[in-house]
Amino acid sequence: MSFRTASRPVGTVTRGTTNPNRLRRMDRWIAAVHGAELRRAAEPVAVDLGYGAAPWTAVELLHRLRGAAPRTRVVGVEIDPARVAAAAPYAREGLVFRHGGFEVPVSPRPLLIRAANVLRQYDEGEVAAVWERLCARLAPAAEGGRGGLLVEGTCDEIGRRHVWVALGPEGPRTVTLATRLGSLDRPSDLAERLPKALIHRNVPGEPVHAFLRDFDRAWAAAAPYASYGARQRWLRAVRDLTADWPVTDGPARWRQGEVTVRWEALAPRR
Repeated sequence: MSFRTASRPVGTVTRGTTNPNRLRRMDRWIAAVHGAELRRAAEPVAVDLGYGAAPWTAVELLHRLRGAAPRTRVVGVEIDPARVAAAAPYAREGLVFRHGGFEVPVSPRPLLIRAANVLRQYDEGEVAAVWERLCARLAPAAEGGRGGLLVEGTCDEIGRRHVWVALGPEGPRTVTLATRLGSLDRPSDLAERLPKALIHRNVPGEPVHAFLRDFDRAWAAAAPYASYGARQRWLRAVRDLTADWPVTDGPARWRQGEVTVRWEALAPRR
């Protein structure tokens, strides 16, 4: 694995806020849905883009991905040189830290780029260009595979609520909502964690608003299942949601407090 040195990394420095175990829901989902792609690769490389003021998320990503694909290597990429220097003592076999931004100065092209809580500070109009740049850095699809995966999203400070978009080299594929079910009053509580591409579109007339409205209605209709626990209520609500929305996963993921929907169903209207 080699690295390209960028004279001026693309992007701006984030606040850098991070906490241990914050991205566990995203990591587990990646390992479950993308692990096979990583296992097939001759040199599986994953990038933790914008890991922040401390390297916890990159260390945890290595641990979780190696549970699914033992040969995976992780590169933590940060635009702030001081953060790269601070992370250096945490480097180990399979984990290194490099200075860079949206140009992703890593070779070979990574099979995964995870960008969590990075685009929150950007304007909505900037998101498409950033997505396009990052998708262009992903590994192309090999025979029998789908290619690299960009996972971009937002979560709360301790990782109880998280929403992310998954993109391949061809562009956006899905949107996933994930939550600690015991913390949820209604599914629309997740609206505050929508990624930048969607958060300003949660208004009447937009698909994501209609989806959250229907999810809340399904949740209310599933209230009798609450006596069996929040998990059973969530399972019933998601099952009802599949009648009108293109949910792409099944009960095994729903039990984790997740639901994944095709991007086209929630994409902003232009």
